[in-house]
Amino acid sequence: MLTASEVNPVVRALRSHDIEITALHNHMLDEEPRLFFMHLWANDEVSKLARGLEEALRHVNRKRE
Repeated sequence: MLTASEVNPVVRALRSHDIEITALHNHMLDEEPRLFFMHLWANDEVSKLARGLEEALRHVNRKRE
């Protein structure tokens, strides 16, 4: 799940690594913060995909252990 402010930076990071966003949607009408679900698709070398996903995750505010 992504917050609204995370969507565009994540999209840019994924697209820069040739990872396609196939859907972006939310399920709730009035949730706060507004949360989005992103579906993606890619078919490439594993290391290239891993770099793209790693870059995208840098733009997500997540708990790091």
